[in-house]
Amino acid sequence: MRRALTFAAVTAAVAAFAWLLAGAGAERYLSPIELALSPGGERLYVVCEGSDELAVVDVKSGKVLRRVPVGRTPKGLALSPDAKFVYVANSWSDTVTEIDAQTLAVTRTLHSGFEPTSVLVDREGKTLYAANRIGGNISVIDLASGGEPKRLAAGRGASYLVGSPDGRFIYGTHIYPNPGPHRTPPQSEITVIDTGRQAVTDRWRMHNVAGVFHAAISADGRLGIASQLRPKNLIPLAHVAHGFVIGNSLTLFGPDVGDSVQVLIDEVERYFSLPFGVAIAPDKRAAYVSTSGSDSVTVLDLDKLLSILRRSGARERARLANDLSASVKFVAARIAVGSNPKGIALSSDGARLFVANRLDDTVSVIDTGARKVARTILLGGPAGVTPERRGERLFHTARFSFQGQFGCASCHIEGTLDGLAWDLEPDGFGIDVVDNRLIEDVSNTGPFKWNGANPDLETECGPRTEKYFFRSQSYSPEQLADLVSFLKSIPRRPNRFRRADGEPTAAQERGKAIYERTRRKDGTPIPEASQCPVCHSGPDYTNRQLTDVGTGKPTDRSPLFDVPQLTNIFLSAPYLHDGSAQSLEEIWTVFNPTDRHGVSNDLTKDELNDLIEYLKTL
Repeated sequence: MRRALTFAAVTAAVAAFAWLLAGAGAERYLSPIELALSPGGERLYVVCEGSDELAVVDVKSGKVLRRVPVGRTPKGLALSPDAKFVYVANSWSDTVTEIDAQTLAVTRTLHSGFEPTSVLVDREGKTLYAANRIGGNISVIDLASGGEPKRLAAGRGASYLVGSPDGRFIYGTHIYPNPGPHRTPPQSEITVIDTGRQAVTDRWRMHNVAGVFHAAISADGRLGIASQLRPKNLIPLAHVAHGFVIGNSLTLFGPDVGDSVQVLIDEVERYFSLPFGVAIAPDKRAAYVSTSGSDSVTVLDLDKLLSILRRSGARERARLANDLSASVKFVAARIAVGSNPKGIALSSDGARLFVANRLDDTVSVIDTGARKVARTILLGGPAGVTPERRGERLFHTARFSFQGQFGCASCHIEGTLDGLAWDLEPDGFGIDVVDNRLIEDVSNTGPFKWNGANPDLETECGPRTEKYFFRSQSYSPEQLADLVSFLKSIPRRPNRFRRADGEPTAAQERGKAIYERTRRKDGTPIPEASQCPVCHSGPDYTNRQLTDVGTGKPTDRSPLFDVPQLTNIFLSAPYLHDGSAQSLEEIWTVFNPTDRHGVSNDLTKDELNDLIEYLKTL
């Protein structure tokens, strides 16, 4: 058993080494995702997640001064209050790189939780907070010692942090909805941290929200704005052409608005997909939101928006969350920028807005007075465009869907999932509700769809997408080939539950024995069809067949479902074909009463825990 797990770890290490060699032997796209300005505005720090580096740009000349190597797949950055250090969150390395802002030398590497996505330094410069996406928590790191004395529980997929101007509070968002009852509206939160106590003091609920990204706080601390998605996943997808499927929206909070209120930035016949970065002008007269699926920046007239809110009663404010006609009253401009704009940063005087265009390796510089792009900074990525890069752009754009409502990345956020179950009406209204699945490393896991109807990715993403999802003319044959090339290139994230030495823990080894057992504890044989490795076999732990494990519902047309792959299964809650199991435990404690989905009813709680610990290593 130890040899088997060690071999798996060696195989993973060889694959990772091959990935590094491939990156070293060929140019890699930079994929700038976040940026920050130095206090004086002379330097722009740009996190490039594709090339694993921090690009330091001279703002006046637009030239890259230095490229500082950091950890794998960096996602976020922060400056210390005195601007002497830059901190970069390395999401695939589970580390934070500390860089001397003067010499641009790496001074040390700090360890965080699983997949740090953003970082923030407190006002005193003594504590670093890191939002850990996979961990669903926030690391509290002491900068004097470099240690991590505590982690704070946050929302599922904890990702983005912003501090209040007075330094008393930090607000955290998360990109996946919190676990909740099946087929109920998704619920998210803004996690409020008291920096003095280093403790969570409140969780502001966000109803019917799944997918919360950046937040910004006004200079006077009286207004907060968070970008978010409002999915309508509880009704059939037929409403693409009759309303909207995903509301691209904002939550406003703080003393200026009283109780939090949600507003759409979409219009009646035009949508602005995947709001991500947020910035508020120093004079609080405008706010800026990068709409990454629409290749634009949306400009809000805050005077008009706040006036609307002050005049509205509770009922009118509630209606704003679904009012497609409201945005024309407070959206001042839509500014076209580069491909897939993500992080944004305002100059201290509010005159310039810098926008990281992730999929063309540029930064747009917007003149906020003229409300147009004044210049474009080239970061120096490869000149050529590969099929995978073209496919990545197709995956992240919303221009193919009816009125630009959504794209692939609206549900598969950043190439992963959204944590939701959807009613896709081609099967019939209210029939065959399906859980959204993780799409990392899926090229050899067909057939696709839970009912196995699509034999390959070309079928999964071709005319079916045009007819049932986008409701408009979709990809050309060449575009479809590019999109499939990208999907096949999405790598699998590192597994955090395997030890570095390849040896299993005692619990994992016990769990492996349970997974592989052929007899019950009383000695009677387990039917072959109920033995875990029979269905979950091969390198991806799927035999790529349809089977009935007793989890079908009255609303399902067939009890036969595609056997899902188990690789990185700990990432993809909820579980089962319709997302009815909120955790791995529920698969067997709630939804396996007759031992058709493996034999589990003779296991103790501790034994079931061991099994799950082993599954997390796959």
